[in-house]
Amino acid sequence: MFGFFKKLAAPFAKMRSLLGQKIRALFSSGVNEKALDELEKLLYEADLGATTAAELVDQIRQLCRKKGDLTSEEILAHVRKQLLELMGPSKERTSTTTPHVILIVGVNGGGKTTSLAKLASYYRNAGKKVLIAAGDTFRAAAVEQLDAWAKKIGVDLIKAQAKSDPSAVAFDALEAAKARGTEIVLIDTAGRLQTKTDLMAELAKLKRVCHKQIPDAPHETLLVLDATIGQNALDQARTFHQFTPITGIILTKLDGTAKGGIAVAIHSQLQIPVLWVGTGESAEDLAPFDAEGFINALLSTN
Repeated sequence: MFGFFKKLAAPFAKMRSLLGQKIRALFSSGVNEKALDELEKLLYEADLGATTAAELVDQIRQLCRKKGDLTSEEILAHVRKQLLELMGPSKERTSTTTPHVILIVGVNGGGKTTSLAKLASYYRNAGKKVLIAAGDTFRAAAVEQLDAWAKKIGVDLIKAQAKSDPSAVAFDALEAAKARGTEIVLIDTAGRLQTKTDLMAELAKLKRVCHKQIPDAPHETLLVLDATIGQNALDQARTFHQFTPITGIILTKLDGTAKGGIAVAIHSQLQIPVLWVGTGESAEDLAPFDAEGFINALLSTN
């Protein structure tokens, strides 16, 4: 787990000079209204969201009234504590249902198909019998991509001809999973623009097919979000959640210049937990989300 913390911190190296170190420098000479206004701006620019940024600054302002001037380290400690409370404890990923069905949704370009493959690799390495359903039948490249990943990872793949009904692919996959004693089923879906109501309705149809095959399935619906798009990711999460309730987030592209604070905004505003983070392109570059490691990376001053 220490290796994961270290890896999670690395993508935020560029951000640290803009947040952790800058907060420390901002209050090195004490607290004043100008510095507090600048802090709110910094927190907003880190993609924490306007509401969270304003609330944190207001809390610090109230603390100063009660205790007098605060040091930069005390302010950093307060911000860290409040962000951890907003994120809540990391969610346990346990299931007694077999097969455990996970639906993967998201827009094109967010890393959805690759994230599914990484998740398959994670469960495969954990000793689980895994099956992938190539439900993104509208994009031939997605099926080919998953086919290549399945062979590389060593897991089963159920696919169909291009333009086939995604719900039919899911049906066949669940039938195969039950017959083969599969423990984890990962279902890919078409990368949908969140503004397309008809495509969202198709997601609802797919979920109904899953439920008919296996009670309570899908057991998880994970939304893949690109961490680099900031507040647009929050808009995507809000819209998807309206059409098909999301149980968790896979946050991708944390190996680039992503600010990452969007994870806090999504959790605090929509109560959807981030469950996984992607930090690279290889099959191993996906890890369970850890709130404490994430916040420490976000506010590191080293």
